[in-house]
Amino acid sequence: MDRRWLVALVDAMEQAARPEVRNVPCDASLISAAAAHLARPAPTFGHCGSAYSLRN
Repeated sequence: MDRRWLVALVDAMEQAARPEVRNVPCDASLISAAAAHLARPAPTFGHCGSAYSLRN
């Protein structure tokens, strides 16, 4: 099983957790864009409720 994506995720999280990165202020437009995205209703996927299937 290819776990490179997991290694990349862990590396990104470790980098983001560094104090010098965490102390940099975030752009207000990014924060408002994220808030607007999260405020939208979750998408529905037909009658099943998900775009994924265990039968794939």
